[in-house]
Amino acid sequence: MPDSSSGDELDPEETDDFDGDDETVSPALAAYNTVTDTVTGVNVRMSDNVFQAIFIFVSAILVAIITAVACLAFPGWQLKWYEGVLIGAFGGVIFGVFASGTILMVYRAFRHLQGKHD
Repeated sequence: MPDSSSGDELDPEETDDFDGDDETVSPALAAYNTVTDTVTGVNVRMSDNVFQAIFIFVSAILVAIITAVACLAFPGWQLKWYEGVLIGAFGGVIFGVFASGTILMVYRAFRHLQGKHD
């Protein structure tokens, strides 16, 4: 029987935050995820990165469409519809970065409070 004090294996019975899921995270990865989620660092979770990319893309498309329609609806702005698309797409990207980052920040904070450092 391996010595459990060596830290080589994660024993579910000895940890308070084991939730019974099949996904177990090594203590080193849990520590890395905690630091990168709360202080600074690169997020290497594929699911977070895919979510953020999709959110930014959808935000850019939606805001571009809204501003194109607004440019057609308000001729006093003196903008052509394609100028509205460009301005809206840029604004959508900026909005998407901040909004998706905020959503991930809150989501990961709740996950860490639950003791899940996946």
